[in-house]
Amino acid sequence: MTEMIENKHVVGSRQLADVVVVGAGLSGIYQLYRLLKDGLNVVAFEAASGVGGVWFWNSYPGARVDSHFPHYQYWFSKALWDDADWSERFPAQPEIARYFNHVVDKFDLRRHIHFETRVVSAVFDEASGLWTVRTNKGHEVQARFVVFNTGGLSEPKVPEIAGRDNFAGQTFHTSRWPSAGVDLAGKRVGVVGTAATGIQLIQAIAPVVGHLTVFQRTPNYAIAIQNPKLTEADLDAMRSSFDELHAQVHSSRGGLYYPGDTPPMFDDLPAEERERHLEAIWTEGNLRLWAHSFADTGINPAAAACVSAFVRSKIRARIKDPLLAAKLVPEDYYFGTRRVPLENGFYELFARDNVALVDLREEPFQTMDAAGVNTTKRHHDLDVIIYATGFDAGVGALGQIDIRGNAKRSLKDAWEESLRTTVGMQVHGFPNLFMTMAPFAPAAAICNVPVCIDQQCDWIADTINFVRRKGHQSIQPSAATEEAWMAHHREVSEPTLLAQNKNSWYRRIAADGTRRELIAYMGGIPRYRQVCDAMRDSDYEGFELT
Repeated sequence: MTEMIENKHVVGSRQLADVVVVGAGLSGIYQLYRLLKDGLNVVAFEAASGVGGVWFWNSYPGARVDSHFPHYQYWFSKALWDDADWSERFPAQPEIARYFNHVVDKFDLRRHIHFETRVVSAVFDEASGLWTVRTNKGHEVQARFVVFNTGGLSEPKVPEIAGRDNFAGQTFHTSRWPSAGVDLAGKRVGVVGTAATGIQLIQAIAPVVGHLTVFQRTPNYAIAIQNPKLTEADLDAMRSSFDELHAQVHSSRGGLYYPGDTPPMFDDLPAEERERHLEAIWTEGNLRLWAHSFADTGINPAAAACVSAFVRSKIRARIKDPLLAAKLVPEDYYFGTRRVPLENGFYELFARDNVALVDLREEPFQTMDAAGVNTTKRHHDLDVIIYATGFDAGVGALGQIDIRGNAKRSLKDAWEESLRTTVGMQVHGFPNLFMTMAPFAPAAAICNVPVCIDQQCDWIADTINFVRRKGHQSIQPSAATEEAWMAHHREVSEPTLLAQNKNSWYRRIAADGTRRELIAYMGGIPRYRQVCDAMRDSDYEGFELT
């Protein structure tokens, strides 16, 4: 039976809306707010039972943000900043989840969201210019516009291991952590993955479990976090700096503002000056070393080698066992060409009697059985296996929905042939379909997300309003406009050192192992914003309007 949606126009068994918003995470919440503020009739669907997206699902022990205070919050409302009462420089998941619930309740958004409801299809009808959106609960909504705010990191990936389903113990993925928590006390636990999520989890559970086996494929550079408690003076300074900081972060390359100059290595700084420069940044205990050390770190191998050697020395100094250091210290890629985590005592944990490291490069997974995992060298008895193995980045959630545009062409099929977008927000052949945090925009990977989605949600709302105001039926980028954007993306992104690291989620690899596009746009926020603004200000020259 089709479930009816209250307070919406109804024709037969179908509901009518101006816009369907899919997802109530960080971008979905703001997108809903902005469209409602513009006076549109909006229906929102969320697969979870609550808001927050990644901060709803990723409630694993140790989860916290790595954008430093006060950058990780919404920028569309000074009133929200005045309300904010953060307790730490890097807030943990429960505090961030409370923040999103506060935002939804402050602006009375919850009543517009249908929770525990997964969108299963969105099909465009060329004759009417309408999308028909269907859910797993029988909703059927017709809308002129659809906005997918499904998140760039939302669909979990689990490694294919022979016999994986044979394991008789408990199995979890960090991005689907039970809201009631998991009792790990005294148990034999295996964690697969040592990237940002794995590091946070391992630090939190190592003192609790009976024995912890860490399965590592690729060692990671990590920065020692400095996470002091905030004072009332800190909060007052935050509230008084809103206008200034708003301007600074929106003109920064990655949505985080760091004061001071960033010298290029090409200035031939003496070695002692470089060392002092890096030491000063290191003591800050944030991501500045990644984003704001030398101006040319992302393109100059000499600068990247300098920073990489510095971070390696910091890691080695904390690991007493040289054999262990050889496994934990990265040697075969530059610092910053993979996601850089923050850590708090991670490297020291491996000296504990109840923690063991398994280097999957030396002994890969072979099979799983009821009692645990077999590598090529031995069997590991486990009660619990936790996958901290990341996501199908950029496209995963969209690939789970049957999205069909002109001529009923599937978006999934189109992207299997050629992954492409226009500024990461529209795709040729799919009129009136918009998306945030999709490939080839800063929000896809290299950005403090609240800043990037602030810009994306506004651009989408402005575009929808333009179509309606001008009396058009639909808008989509032309094939030429899309190709021009993809060519620009490759021009500014592929020459970077980040693009040269093929072993990173920033570069999408197909299931058959074939090379795919680098989804991370490396041109920076100002350049991206300039392109998007030019599209809007030209009344969308290069777009197809009907």
